[in-house]
Amino acid sequence: MLARIGSWCAEEFKRWLPDPFVFAVLLTIATAVTAMVWVGASPVEVITGWYDGLWMLLAFGMQMVLILVTGYAIALSAPVAHLIDRLAAKITRPGTVYLVVLVAGGLLVLVSWGWVVLTAVLGRELARRVRGVHYPFLVACAYLSSNAWVVGLSSSIPLLLNTPGNFLIEAGLLPTTIPTSATLGSPLNLAVVITYLVVTPTVMWFLRPRRETIELDELRAGGAAAVETTVAAEADSMRQSGRTFSDWANTSAVLQMAVVAMGLAYLVLHFLRRGFDLDLNIMIFTFLIFGMLLHRTPIRYVVAMSRACSNISGIVFQYPFYAGIMGIMMATGLGKAMAVWMASKVTLATLPPAAFVLGAVINFSIPSAGGEWAVVGPPLVEAVRALAGPAGAGEITRHVARAAMAVAYGETLTNLLQPFFLLTVLPVMGAGIRLQARDLMGYIFVPFLALFLVIGLLVAFFPM
Repeated sequence: MLARIGSWCAEEFKRWLPDPFVFAVLLTIATAVTAMVWVGASPVEVITGWYDGLWMLLAFGMQMVLILVTGYAIALSAPVAHLIDRLAAKITRPGTVYLVVLVAGGLLVLVSWGWVVLTAVLGRELARRVRGVHYPFLVACAYLSSNAWVVGLSSSIPLLLNTPGNFLIEAGLLPTTIPTSATLGSPLNLAVVITYLVVTPTVMWFLRPRRETIELDELRAGGAAAVETTVAAEADSMRQSGRTFSDWANTSAVLQMAVVAMGLAYLVLHFLRRGFDLDLNIMIFTFLIFGMLLHRTPIRYVVAMSRACSNISGIVFQYPFYAGIMGIMMATGLGKAMAVWMASKVTLATLPPAAFVLGAVINFSIPSAGGEWAVVGPPLVEAVRALAGPAGAGEITRHVARAAMAVAYGETLTNLLQPFFLLTVLPVMGAGIRLQARDLMGYIFVPFLALFLVIGLLVAFFPM
């Protein structure tokens, strides 16, 4: 039954879902019109906010490019290929591939959101080795697994609440930080962790295509299975005849290992000084150093990075458009107006589910958890303080933590319905093949509904 529903959704999304860039353009227009109607923003304010916003995610966009290509370059190394070969030898059924990607991906992003690239690499490499895998469905599994990052160690909003001198403290809305034990370590968050690791694989298991297969080789641009040259073979083919200094430098493991030694030394210092502190920059640096280590020579790493960079155009030109949408929301006050309106309609009991829905809706225009919380956080905290009345500081902190996590859960769930963060998976899993967002979004819709229902009920009724 679910398999038939999934196939029907997949076909309907192919018919109706435009390219992610068109989706970004439509959202830009819709946000601009809403700002002018809801808050009375002038066309000049909208256009100016849009222009200023275009450049707000340049650093983040470059971080996304680097974490994708450095992670993918690691997968192109001979040692990693050997490990995946050994894993694939023990997996003979497509259903097992789907479950491995879903569970491994969910566990990886609990450590760091950036590790979604490892899931994408694992999924693509398993699809190359195991016959009968429905590749668009597998890409959907990889993307779904990344949604669990919100309950993990790199979740933006809980980390921000635990940051000394954050904007809520500076504004006098919070007396002090909220520890991650009250957000990520809460019973509610642990229940959502279990939901992601159990509900998602269960729904996708029953949703999996049983009769239809669309293998990776069938989607290649040439239409036929490609015999891929190894990175080492391509690097060797670039040598000149005879001995030259350039060839020596290109193939010198000594030069590369000197830089690797510097990088490894810094990583040791970083973790000794700061503990298990992971952010995007240290993730990129780690991937970079280990990629150089595994490829051994400069020219092999150049070839690997060239291959890894072959499919990143979506991030390069689409991220600024989503940043422009965020600029409209922030410059016109539309995001704050929506939050204030919602806060005026709720009680202390109904605030968390309302914040959950608010986070889900605003995410379409501000696809950044930290950016969204900067807009909706202050009015929500003010609403908690007004509704809590004479309650003590501890009680107010508990309610703020619940509302903040509700926004985070809602914001992350609707990532599944818009293709912004799908761009973190497609550059790896879609490289060199004919695959579009509409080919897999239909398989994501049913698990989105299941997760939205279950997590929404947990937000409303489960203890914090």
